[in-house]
Amino acid sequence: MTPIAHFAPAKINLSLHVLGKRADGYHALESLVVFAGVGDRITVQPADALCLSVTGPMRAGLAGLPDTDNLVLRAAHLLDGGAARGAHITLEKHLPVAAGIGGGSADCAATLRALTQLWGLGHDLGALAEMGAALGADVPVCLYAPHARVMSGIGEVIAPAPLLPAFWCVLVNPGVPVATGAVFQALAAGAIAHEGGTFWPGRFENAHTLARFLATCRNDLEAPARKLVPEVDQVLQAISTTGGCLLTRMSGSGATCFGLYASETDAHAAAHALECTDWWVMAAPVCR
Repeated sequence: MTPIAHFAPAKINLSLHVLGKRADGYHALESLVVFAGVGDRITVQPADALCLSVTGPMRAGLAGLPDTDNLVLRAAHLLDGGAARGAHITLEKHLPVAAGIGGGSADCAATLRALTQLWGLGHDLGALAEMGAALGADVPVCLYAPHARVMSGIGEVIAPAPLLPAFWCVLVNPGVPVATGAVFQALAAGAIAHEGGTFWPGRFENAHTLARFLATCRNDLEAPARKLVPEVDQVLQAISTTGGCLLTRMSGSGATCFGLYASETDAHAAAHALECTDWWVMAAPVCR
């Protein structure tokens, strides 16, 4: 049987509003999520038992991780449901770990999609999203990749996004892993009042109108992340000075930040200017 491969693109939170802390201790969120044309790759093929191989330039970030903490294997076992199905899973790792761009969640989502196909299970995206929510708040939205979505609740409510124009991004990570839990703990959640969701236009005509609208939004996790990881300030400042940058912001809980650009030329020029650092830098189109 021919191996089945699924792309696991980087997730970008163009906005991330924390609407407050719920009675159960979770935070109510709202986020416009898009996916970049750069990411990891999951390949599955038949085998007698479940096993995982990790390759790629960022594989060292997962070295020594116990199987019980690996989202790819956890997703496989959850989907298998004790039926003892087998598969050889290969994770080709290109995205930095604990970086705020959903690398682990995207890998998990791609694994659920690929194994559903390999094992002929017939689950639709809704069923996989419900299952994936138990593995992480970003897994449901990553199952809908590469299409942009508005994510709300604690990550389980997925809605269509506005129609987006063609645009590019540059992703920059300073090489400092950030624990999502620590960022939320540093967030003054009690001081955040519950508010209504964003009124999203039906479409954005071009990258400039999108950037102007996003400038009225925010990432509420950026301030606490900047306190924990001062390098985020340096990255944001560096991106903002590149030519053609329409907007710069941190994604997720960090430390990856992004710049938005109207053209491929501007994005590649910005990435080239930033490559003089020892940061992870990647220019990519934004999927629509």
